[in-house]
Amino acid sequence: MLKSGANKIIDEAVKSIEGADRAKIKNQCFKGLCPNLKVQYQLSEKAAREAKPVAGLHETGKFHKVSYHINPEKIWLTLSKGYQAFDSRISTFKDITNALSNPSVDMIGICGMGGIGKTMLVKEIARQVKGHKLFDEVVFVDVPQIPDIKKMQGQIADELGLFLCEESESGRARRLYARMKEEKKILVILDDIWARLDLETLGIPLGDEHKGCKVLLTSRSRGVLSREMDSEINFLVGILSQEESWSLFQKMVAEGDCIRNHDLQSLAVAIAKECAGLPIAIVTIAKALREENLFEWKNALLELKRPSWRNFSGVQAAACSTIELSFNFLTGEDLKSTLLLCSLMGYTYHASMLDLLKYGMGMGLFKDVNTMEEARDRACPLVHKLKACSLLLDSHISEMFAMHDIVRDVAISIASRDQHVFTMRNHVVPQEWLDKDTLKFCTAISLHKCDVNELPEELECPQLKFFYMYPKDPALKIPDKFFAGMIELRVLDLTKMHLLSLPSSLHLLVNLRTLCLDQSVLGDIAVIGELKQLEILSLSSSDIEHLPREIGRLSKLRSNASLDELKHLSRLTTLEIHIQGAKILPRGLFSKKLERYKILIGDEWDWHGKYETSRTLKLMLNTRTCLENGTIMQLKGIEDLYLGELQDVKNVLNELDAEGFLQLKHLHVQNSPYILCIVDSVEGVACDAFPLLESLFLHNLTNLEKICNGRLTAASFCNLGIIKVGNCNKLKSILSVSIARGLQQLQVIDVTECKSMEVILGTEEERISSNQEIELITPRGIQKCSLTAEAATNEITFSKLKSLSLSYLPSLTSFCLVNYTFRFPSLEELTVRGCPSMKIFS
Repeated sequence: MLKSGANKIIDEAVKSIEGADRAKIKNQCFKGLCPNLKVQYQLSEKAAREAKPVAGLHETGKFHKVSYHINPEKIWLTLSKGYQAFDSRISTFKDITNALSNPSVDMIGICGMGGIGKTMLVKEIARQVKGHKLFDEVVFVDVPQIPDIKKMQGQIADELGLFLCEESESGRARRLYARMKEEKKILVILDDIWARLDLETLGIPLGDEHKGCKVLLTSRSRGVLSREMDSEINFLVGILSQEESWSLFQKMVAEGDCIRNHDLQSLAVAIAKECAGLPIAIVTIAKALREENLFEWKNALLELKRPSWRNFSGVQAAACSTIELSFNFLTGEDLKSTLLLCSLMGYTYHASMLDLLKYGMGMGLFKDVNTMEEARDRACPLVHKLKACSLLLDSHISEMFAMHDIVRDVAISIASRDQHVFTMRNHVVPQEWLDKDTLKFCTAISLHKCDVNELPEELECPQLKFFYMYPKDPALKIPDKFFAGMIELRVLDLTKMHLLSLPSSLHLLVNLRTLCLDQSVLGDIAVIGELKQLEILSLSSSDIEHLPREIGRLSKLRSNASLDELKHLSRLTTLEIHIQGAKILPRGLFSKKLERYKILIGDEWDWHGKYETSRTLKLMLNTRTCLENGTIMQLKGIEDLYLGELQDVKNVLNELDAEGFLQLKHLHVQNSPYILCIVDSVEGVACDAFPLLESLFLHNLTNLEKICNGRLTAASFCNLGIIKVGNCNKLKSILSVSIARGLQQLQVIDVTECKSMEVILGTEEERISSNQEIELITPRGIQKCSLTAEAATNEITFSKLKSLSLSYLPSLTSFCLVNYTFRFPSLEELTVRGCPSMKIFS
């Protein structure tokens, strides 16, 4: 379409031409045979007069662009078919839209596993921001796995209605750059990027070059977004809830018409559940089952529960193919090997980092490591990278991770195809697993919660390196010669079995590095002493009366469960152990060389913790044995400490660690009637208490009078983020105002069922006037200084406090009796209940 200026010039030029044509006709006589001299003279004078206007038209008509291409509305931008607004994604949707409205943000990333719905989400975002006039133009580019710059430049040009005639990438980039600069506000979506893209090479202006241009990226890898593309804000798109999965499934199966059939209802629910919240699986499977009969539905469920380990076919094909693509793009064999090993683990929904370490060490996955701590340092970054690629997931339990069911199925299929792995979960083990040709090349066998009626006398698996079995029948008998044909075995895990004696063929496993007999009932295990190469022996949660002397022959063992021998393991740097009773602890049991540990003493502790720390100690001290043996003092750098039933301990800090628990991050104290105070520095010496503490939990301390008593340094409690107090019936206040001033990291205060609690913040000092000097305790000593104008106002700001909960405190009168002004700029949740005496806040 011509621009308006060009149209005007053309109209005037046409008039001039038409006038010239008419003059040409008049400039003839004798039927056109001779020129008319009189008319020619008149025309020459007229031409001279009109020469200047024509020259003016010529100059005016010099346009940089005389027309523009009409850009038709994009089909993808006008159609919203297929998008469904899920409750779990509404907040993410709003946050992304808000980020796009933020003038200081020009690049935003969205990450998630393949098939999770990232593309559908960004297209809907584009539709809404365009509809709400947030952007004048929106460009969508489907990025190839191997970037083709010219092809991508062509996509951008098509979206902008621009024809690129340049051959070079740089020339095309200049044209695109200039075209995008014409748009006041433009959004460029680069969908499904796998590696770094140079936006300048593409021709996309950003930052100071074009303040109105923003880029929205999607990727399966969080690392690509944050490290390679320097995306400022990244959002994670997770799996759907069961309710959302069922809703989507019904919508895809013709609005649920066919599944109103009673026979199909239960099958449909089961199939939707097997899709495990992955939209691509739900959509493709639901569409495939439209109008199908009952037998097809049953077969689909069977395929989902028992997928083909050799290839991706049937209802799962589309979902599995997109996951395999993510696997193929992993850089480094160590990442691929780690993911395949994770798929063989029994509990993939709550997979233990410790199990991965045990298996990985045994399989030789972590090269050039000498200790478990070094192995952990190697394994943690691998798991982190796999999470960043959306192939592993976070677990709500520290020291654990999770694996999506379909990712696990794909990994097992790859391992089966490429490494001859055999695995079964929750099913009857078929007879074909005993096929000699199959076993001849098999490198790993994993049988989790399977029905195994009877094991063969011997399995001939000359290349087998990994064997895991957790049978449904714990009494399953293992024949004596069962392991004779597994000479290359490196990892053996027999979980939840009753083993009165171990098979004699176990001594033939000369290459065995890791042996796990967890959660089992064990009898005679003396044959373990013949495993000269054994490095890791795990007897976690097993029932065994005593360990045989033969274990002392295991010179290469990295960890051992014998309490008496722990003291003599000079190389031991990592220990995880649960001891039921403190009375059986030998003196000087724990070495100061321990760099990482999880030690539980007492039978009431839960093994899993809420926080991910490298040094955890949980003590149920119904005896003074641990205190007399110096158990706490032996261990260096405790980060997570649980204390219960402390005997004759009145002051936690002074009596248990005079240095002040300098590295402690989390403290839990419960069920200890003797405790009067957590910190006591009444002798006048300023106490540097808990400088790194992030959370403090106090429960059922019936005689606790004060949490802190006496002077504290400025560093004390300075990192405290959570404080929860319950059933401490002699406690009248939580902390003093002077300490509260320093709690700039505090996010949660939760106080419940403390009968004597009068105020949350008490005052040990007199009210300070505006011209008064105060004593400031610093590392250099006690210094006197005047109050600043801000401090003189008696104003305290809890800048990060999000939740304040006060429940069932019958004596509570106010938050603080002294007339202070409190500010809570970040408060999101305030709960006050069961506080009948509370009339004012402060």
